[in-house]
Amino acid sequence: MGEAERTNLLDLDRPGMEALIVDMGFKPFHGRNLLKWIHKHGVTDFAQMTDLPKVLRERLAAETRIGLPEIVFEQPSLDGTTKWVLELDDGQRIETVYIPDGDRSTICVSSQVGCALDCSFCSTARQGFNRNLTTAEIIGQVWAATRELGRPPSNVVLMGMGEPLANFDNVVRAMQLMTEDLAYMIARTRVTLSTSGIVPALRRLREASNVSLAVSLHAPDNALRDELVPINRKYPLEELIPACRDYIAGEKRRKITWEYVMLDGVNDSIAHAKALIRLLQGIPSKVNLIPFNPFPGTDYRTSPLERIDAFRQRLIRAGIITITRKTRGDDIDAACGQLVGRVRDRSRRQLREGGTVAGGRA
Repeated sequence: MGEAERTNLLDLDRPGMEALIVDMGFKPFHGRNLLKWIHKHGVTDFAQMTDLPKVLRERLAAETRIGLPEIVFEQPSLDGTTKWVLELDDGQRIETVYIPDGDRSTICVSSQVGCALDCSFCSTARQGFNRNLTTAEIIGQVWAATRELGRPPSNVVLMGMGEPLANFDNVVRAMQLMTEDLAYMIARTRVTLSTSGIVPALRRLREASNVSLAVSLHAPDNALRDELVPINRKYPLEELIPACRDYIAGEKRRKITWEYVMLDGVNDSIAHAKALIRLLQGIPSKVNLIPFNPFPGTDYRTSPLERIDAFRQRLIRAGIITITRKTRGDDIDAACGQLVGRVRDRSRRQLREGGTVAGGRA
């Protein structure tokens, strides 16, 4: 059996792993043990999985694989943030980011190679859309980060490259592994899915996973949001806001996090703040104001800090929890997707010159 034809075990959650093992003629608990070896202990050599029958280990080695993305480039920041570029089986590359904050460790993972939503202020959008990531490629980012850090992250945010709800089934299965007791044991409230607002998938999400929700809002009205976040033309605020309200209905102490990138002269006036207050009225909310992270070729500029602060104070006076997100990784191509583009360009340049990316890492 060729390598590509073998089942990648990272694609399987607990029920999937149990079903595979039962199909091989063994007991479901062997599937649970296999899941624990791979995700909790980080073991990829079947021979080391000593509580599995030898004949099962031999079959697994012959019929399955544990295919992981490979970290091929690492870029640490002075503030402790680290960006990794990971290469997939087909040579595509994605980004994963590690963000330390005291006792918290957050991993920002990608869900697609590129993105099709074409948000006007997003670096990833400039790369276009290639394909969805598999479950293995999504959870593989958490696996790789766990091995690099020596422990699982305390938090995972699906805020990297791509729109998670456009890759619904694979993302949900990966999130189930993140929260699985036999794997990474991350509380569902510490797994956050960020969406630009694919409303039908958002309405499915609560039943499928019910993780924390962040919404890339960026504008308080349809006219401006149509420009910044084009998916709004299909699912306008009149559909998105009720879906978000329903997502946390009946959940005590749950809030929607609204992401709002601050663009100089575009969406950062007090009038915009007042409109945002009206839009979010009655919804338990937290607003993250995000200073825009410039990237080559963009016409947008970061709002001045004093204007961001005035915007934040206006929301706070209205009773909305509002923070200005701390800028991290300013010295390491921090805009999402930017590093992949630069590594790709560098690799092509070196290949033209007859060289390689030395050691894979920099």
